[in-house]
Amino acid sequence: MGVHMGSEIEKLQRVGDILSTHGRELAIALILLIAGLYLAKYLTKYLRIGLSKATTNLNIISIVSCSFYILFLMAVVMVATTQAGIKPQVIFRALMIVGLAAIGIITLFRPYLPTLPFEVGNTVKAGGVLGKVEATTFLNTRIKTFDGLTVFIPNRQILNDVVINYHFTATRKVKVDVCIGYDQDILEAKRIMEELMITEPRVKKTPRPVVFTMAMEDSWVRLGARCWVDNPKYWLTRCDLIEKVKYRFDEENIKIAFPQLDVHHYELPESIDFSGEEVPA
Repeated sequence: MGVHMGSEIEKLQRVGDILSTHGRELAIALILLIAGLYLAKYLTKYLRIGLSKATTNLNIISIVSCSFYILFLMAVVMVATTQAGIKPQVIFRALMIVGLAAIGIITLFRPYLPTLPFEVGNTVKAGGVLGKVEATTFLNTRIKTFDGLTVFIPNRQILNDVVINYHFTATRKVKVDVCIGYDQDILEAKRIMEELMITEPRVKKTPRPVVFTMAMEDSWVRLGARCWVDNPKYWLTRCDLIEKVKYRFDEENIKIAFPQLDVHHYELPESIDFSGEEVPA
């Protein structure tokens, strides 16, 4: 046991000698390594933002940003280990082998790896949650709902579920359905709705806005206005069109229908018997 304790003391003495001799260099190397890791994270983030403005190809953005992150980390490790007193030639060779192998694997297998069908900033419905994507990690996705809640959804649940990405396409169709009574002027109502869409500057000229007679239902005739807008402008445009239709119908005295049931009362002659026999007067 004395021999064992002696060997442990010798090890501690060696560590103490190393710290006393190279302690300053090791501390600087550790600081450089930590600072480099944070810098690599933020530089890669801004690189992704810049690439997303230049191209919409997600594979190119992912490959370039991941390659940059790996190369930057290699440079950081190289500087930190050199500061610590390790021979740079050995570290350089090892990092080059690992870095090139990682870049090659990413380039070859990136198209076959499962990816999330949205980006940060997209409005999505995933895992039964509707909101805007704030961040994604390897394990989960953070979504901010429109009533202020922050929801974390496991990525495995998203990949195995139906996801609606409302920002995947550049444009989106606006649907405004209005019901009017059978005694109202259908052609005039359709003309007004079409005019409101054409004069709305956020509505696309092509495809041309159109109004359909959708159905003749129990208490009304249902009209459907259809037009296209840029995706980010969808919600406000739809709300404004609904409001404009209501005000314009009021001005033109076109009444919007509401559920109702007409009951007709008939006076029957007293001489009629429901049993089928006529009652004498």
